[in-house]
Amino acid sequence: MSTTTVTAGDDADSSFNEDKPRKIAIIFAFCGVGYQGMQRNPGAKTIEGELEEALFHAGAVTETDRGKPKQYEFTRCARTDKGVSAVGQVVSGRFHVDPPGFIDRLNANLPDQIRVFGYKRVTEKFSSKKACDRRRYVYLLPVFALDSLRHRDREAVMASLGSGEEYVKCFECSERGRKNKITGVVGKLKVDVQSDILSNNLCALTTDVKSEALNERKNKFCYGEEEKERFNRILSYYVGSFNFHNFTTRMKADDPAANRSIISFTADTVISLDGVDFIKCEVLGQSFMLHQIRKMMGLAVAIMRNCAAESLIQTAFSKDVNITVPMAPEVGLYLDECFFTSYNNTQFEDSNEKVSMEAYKEEAEAFKLKHIYSHIGSAERRYGSVALWLHSLNYRNYPDLNYGKNCHKTEQETTEPEP
Repeated sequence: MSTTTVTAGDDADSSFNEDKPRKIAIIFAFCGVGYQGMQRNPGAKTIEGELEEALFHAGAVTETDRGKPKQYEFTRCARTDKGVSAVGQVVSGRFHVDPPGFIDRLNANLPDQIRVFGYKRVTEKFSSKKACDRRRYVYLLPVFALDSLRHRDREAVMASLGSGEEYVKCFECSERGRKNKITGVVGKLKVDVQSDILSNNLCALTTDVKSEALNERKNKFCYGEEEKERFNRILSYYVGSFNFHNFTTRMKADDPAANRSIISFTADTVISLDGVDFIKCEVLGQSFMLHQIRKMMGLAVAIMRNCAAESLIQTAFSKDVNITVPMAPEVGLYLDECFFTSYNNTQFEDSNEKVSMEAYKEEAEAFKLKHIYSHIGSAERRYGSVALWLHSLNYRNYPDLNYGKNCHKTEQETTEPEP
């Protein structure tokens, strides 16, 4: 079996006839910022729309088939939400391919945030969607998201108010997002407090001593062994075959499509991006539904911040329970790799190849660092997407977080025994 990768610099391959379309799998990456997701959507700016136009201008699609992906059997390995990125996305179709310069021509017709690495010659019946048996996604979560004292929700602050305490803005978020003026009262003194419309991001400080202690606590928080063990335990509840109807939108519990299998879900590595530490959360599964991973992350973070009981994950799998699960922001999520294990284990003719990222690892890593990681780091630093979202993790927005938990316990009450 031939495993030679045909790329831009290779000599012409006699097995290709540019006048006759041939089934191939195209491996590429993209940064999803500014796009309404991967899949083609008339009237919306999508990754698929950009790629289809590039294929036409590169000569892979004829004028007759332009804008008609079904005509050339176009399939995608995975859909992605608005703003979500990918490193190892795979699409397939029947294209006119003239090997010398084909990849260069494609990339010349694509923006820098979309890069084609190469393509593989596949069997006539190959479908990137059906042949893919596993998909791995990564969610980069800021370490501070697991610190229950950072970006606290309004209800937790109100519950902890006492004599002499001031109701002040969250200084870490006060310059981000849309704002309006609200009035707070400290004794007889009226003060104007800026609060995010989207999140009511308010913090409570009592005295200068408490303020200093809080800042010291923030500075000391890290993703240590204890935090890592607890977070990985929470993520492990997702591993297995379950009904994920509560982790997507518009899906009924009795729909067979709600049943999904998660192979592994781990969070062991911390990386620093633009001065912010992120936890690399990797989830491997057969397939995922719309918003599923972001909702899985959202509930796991809520549990880590003591907003919900760990048992809520198992409760959410119940067919007779309908709850609203928090959804983490899209910016930290990207499709890391698609796997074709069963397909690659079959016997091919010499003209067909295994579909794998192996030949493009270095190029993919460089793209990830330049476009995806840099965007995630700078976006959190500049806009604070996760920080603002954390303020919304309250029982007003998500009353279902109350399942099996006293919703208004303070941090001290959850860590110290009652007298």
